[in-house]
Amino acid sequence: MSDTKTKQHKSETPEATETHEFKAEVSRLLDILIHSVYSEREVFLRELVSNASDACDKLRYSALTDPDLIKEDPELKISIQADDQAKTLTVADNGIGMSHDELAENLGTLARSGTRAFMAEANAAEGDDKAALIGQFGIGFYSAFMVADHVEVVSRRAGAEAAWLWRSDGTGSYEIAEAGEDAPARGTRIVLHMRDNAEEFLDGNRIRAIIKTYSDHVPLPIELAETDKEKGHVDVSVLNAARALWTRPKSEISAEDYKEFYGHITGLYDDPAHIIHYRAEGRHEYGVMLFVPKSRPFDLFDPDRKGRIKLYVRRVLITDEADMLPAYLRFVRGVVDSEDMPLTVSREMLQNNPVAASIRKALTKRVLSELEKMAEKQPEDFAALWEAFGAVIKEGLYEDYERRDELLKLSRFKTTAEGEELRSLKDYVGAMAENQTAIYYITGESADQIAASPQLEGFRARGVEVLLLSDPVDSFWTATASGYDGKPFVSITQGAADLSNIPLKEGEDGEDGKADEAGKASRKTGAASLAALIKTHLEGEIEDVRLSDRLIDSPVCLVAGSGGPDLGLEKILRQSKGEQAEVLRVLEINPEHDMIQALAGKAEGDEALMADMAHLLLDQARIIEGEVPADPAAFSRRLDSLIIKGLG
Repeated sequence: MSDTKTKQHKSETPEATETHEFKAEVSRLLDILIHSVYSEREVFLRELVSNASDACDKLRYSALTDPDLIKEDPELKISIQADDQAKTLTVADNGIGMSHDELAENLGTLARSGTRAFMAEANAAEGDDKAALIGQFGIGFYSAFMVADHVEVVSRRAGAEAAWLWRSDGTGSYEIAEAGEDAPARGTRIVLHMRDNAEEFLDGNRIRAIIKTYSDHVPLPIELAETDKEKGHVDVSVLNAARALWTRPKSEISAEDYKEFYGHITGLYDDPAHIIHYRAEGRHEYGVMLFVPKSRPFDLFDPDRKGRIKLYVRRVLITDEADMLPAYLRFVRGVVDSEDMPLTVSREMLQNNPVAASIRKALTKRVLSELEKMAEKQPEDFAALWEAFGAVIKEGLYEDYERRDELLKLSRFKTTAEGEELRSLKDYVGAMAENQTAIYYITGESADQIAASPQLEGFRARGVEVLLLSDPVDSFWTATASGYDGKPFVSITQGAADLSNIPLKEGEDGEDGKADEAGKASRKTGAASLAALIKTHLEGEIEDVRLSDRLIDSPVCLVAGSGGPDLGLEKILRQSKGEQAEVLRVLEINPEHDMIQALAGKAEGDEALMADMAHLLLDQARIIEGEVPADPAAFSRRLDSLIIKGLG
């Protein structure tokens, strides 16, 4: 994301100023911020303080390997100063600072995926909905333009000689020039020239209230410098507790404290669905504060599947992307603070660090245990959580063999049972039909689509519940899972459906509840002859044609052969390889269907008609599966021919 320069700078002198255009997305974002009616503009200060805190954390970590970076000014802090005469608010830190290129990258381009997610939502929203979105996403530095008509940023990277000035009025471009002699020795100073309607944020009491509400948990001092007009000197006071929240006892932390810290580390400002806060002592000592969100983080399905746990070692931030939980729990956000790891541990070393491995194992066990308790004691809340994160948790059914049984117990599913509620496998097994020995499932692209599949008809007629699995990962974990409670998982679109031992529900086998056995046998014989004839006309296109136990109302359906993947997995594999040719499937026909019986009566008649009908039946089965006929033109020709004959 390189920005467009309208004027190249040719030297690094204060007089050489370079002007850059904001990327289009940033320009649009600033326009939304400036012109939206937003009742909680105070969040701009939360965002600037949060950024300053991150800058200090980064410096503390860098100083582990280069102590000279912090030697001259070891006390990290954030400073706020309001000047009601000049109408400016200054937020400064003595953290890592930014170089020329970092200023351009961090303040001139969309450096955060969260901002891209915000833009996608904002472009689709209007009015009050758009204003609400501003509070939902952490939009960082750009929020300053809600209260300032122009902003100046002076920053010096720790250890660097040059300092740089960035300034913009938020209307489409920004300037970068070398800063003057008043630049900080290290860190960043942001000066907001406040709008007329934002002068309330220059009041000391207002600033105190905002910091207390949003940033009391920041683990370094936030100072406010105020000029005493009567005495003519500047008073400096610390506004926050300046103590890491996770180090405090639960009894000292309010629900609001948890919520604000959750927002600080996640960028999500709703209430968390669940909080896990404890301190482990014994073989390893570490503190934990984790949050399970209610809504999906914007990067939940990022292909990298990175963890988003902040790892500290004795309150020093090591990384904010620690894989302290398996990838299938990546939606859990929070902090782990170890007392045992070396301060010099790097992100790369974490993979092989025995202390990290031990903490990771214990943490995973604790999170799964907490989710299980939630499922038992708060089933409605857990159902909402599963709707948001079930597709991710199920990745563990495929990847984590060691914990598969725990995850199966935790999993919830949509099924063919009456009602909209999600079902556990315990519920499923407890409601199994007479003589049922397996857990049946069907996979597909959506629950509504697969709920209409003809393969379900025979199972419904017998009162056999079927899991409706519509997440891509379902096709993979079901292929490797051995079963649950001694019951194997069986796909209803793979192999023959042996339902003969499970009786039909009352009223499903005829008006008087008793089937005409002699008539059924006769129809079955005629359909078997038809199946053999269809197979000869479809040679090379299907593996087999057989009579179906699973069809009740539909004439035909496709199923996978017993040796191949089920239909859902076969489609995914075919799409991922970009192949058009499909694995040969089995065409099943319903011997009781009127159309099949009518065709059986003509099996020895018109060969051309039978060839067309065989292909039409196959194409019909494909269409039911949400696919297109292999040869649409031939399908249309055969259908035209059949209609003409019917009208003749």
